[in-house]
Amino acid sequence: MIQHKDLDDPQTREVIVVGGGIAGLSAAIYLGRAQRDTLIIDSGHSMAKWEPVVENYLGFPRGVGGEELLKNGEQQAKHHEVRFVQDEIQTVSSKKSVFVLKGKKKIYRTKRLLLATGIFHLPPEIPGVKECLGHSMFFCKDCDGYRVRGKRIAIIGSNNEAVEYALGMLHYSACVIVATNDRKPGWDKRHARWLAEYEIPVERKRITDVDHRRRKIRALDFAGGTCVKIDYIFTTRGDIFHTGLAEKLRAKLDSDGQIKVDQCMRTSVPGLYAAGCVTPANCQMIIAAGQGAAAAQAINRDLFEESLATHSLRRFREVQLADEKTVPENVSSAARRKKKRR
Repeated sequence: MIQHKDLDDPQTREVIVVGGGIAGLSAAIYLGRAQRDTLIIDSGHSMAKWEPVVENYLGFPRGVGGEELLKNGEQQAKHHEVRFVQDEIQTVSSKKSVFVLKGKKKIYRTKRLLLATGIFHLPPEIPGVKECLGHSMFFCKDCDGYRVRGKRIAIIGSNNEAVEYALGMLHYSACVIVATNDRKPGWDKRHARWLAEYEIPVERKRITDVDHRRRKIRALDFAGGTCVKIDYIFTTRGDIFHTGLAEKLRAKLDSDGQIKVDQCMRTSVPGLYAAGCVTPANCQMIIAAGQGAAAAQAINRDLFEESLATHSLRRFREVQLADEKTVPENVSSAARRKKKRR
C-alpha cells in the first residue's frame, strides 16, 4: 500500500473521507483495497446507530443492527490499512488543488475529499417519542412499512407528503390515521380528496403525550383528553442535510439542499466527491454503500490518471525496480520439459 510517508508531500493525504457511516466506510474499503492512503474523519453521528434492526440489507435474512454494520465496516476498512480519527471538521478550504480541513483537534490536508456527512431526520416535537426512535417510531415507509403490517399506524405531519405516507401505508394496514399535531393542514385539494376517498381520519389536536412501554408505543394522548390506541408512528417533519462543508467549498446544491453529484459521485468542485444521504439518492443504507463504492472507484481512477499525467507513478516504479523482483524468473525450455516429466 502507498504509505503516507511515501507521498510527494507527507503532510497531505491521498484521500480523506469525512463521515464514518455506511457510505464513508464502503468508500474506505474500496480505497484501502486500491492501495490508497486513506483517512476517515468521523464525529460519531451516523444515523445507522438509530436502527436496532435493519431488515432490508442484502445478505442478512434475519436482520442486522445498525451499530453492528458500522462496527464490521470499520474492522473491514482497518484490515485494508485505512486510518481512522475521531474529530469534527468545522471548516474547509481549497488551496492549489489541496483541501485543508480544520477540525476541533487538528488540521488535515488531502488531494481528494469525499463528503459522506449524511442527514439528520427531525423527530416530531412530542413528549416521550425520542425513546421510541427505531423501535416503534420510524421515518421511512420503504424501510419499515413491512414490519408494521396489520398494526395501528399514525402518520404525524400536515403536508402532502404526510398524506402520501398514509396512503402508502394502506398496503400494509387498514388502520391508519393522520395526526397534524396542532398544525394547520398544508396539503392541497387533490390530497384532501384522496383522504376522503380512502376514508383516512385526521386528528388535528395537539399531541400531549406518547404512551409507551419498553420503547413500544401503545397510544397517543391529544389535547382535550382524547386517547387513540396506536402501535407505530411515522413522521414526515423534515430532514437536515449536513452540507456545510460542501457549501464552504461552493459546491452546487439542489432545490432540496442536497449536494449535486454526477453518476461517479463527483460534485461541481474538482476533487470533491459526495456519497450517501447527503446527496439526492434515496436514503437507504444499501444505496449509501453503493454510492460510497462508486465514489471510491472514481477517486481511485482520478488519482491514477493524475499520476500518469504528472509522471508521479514513475517514482513508485523506481522503488519497485530497486527493491523487488519485477520480472518473472526466466526458466529454460529444458527445465520446463524436465519439470513436466516429473
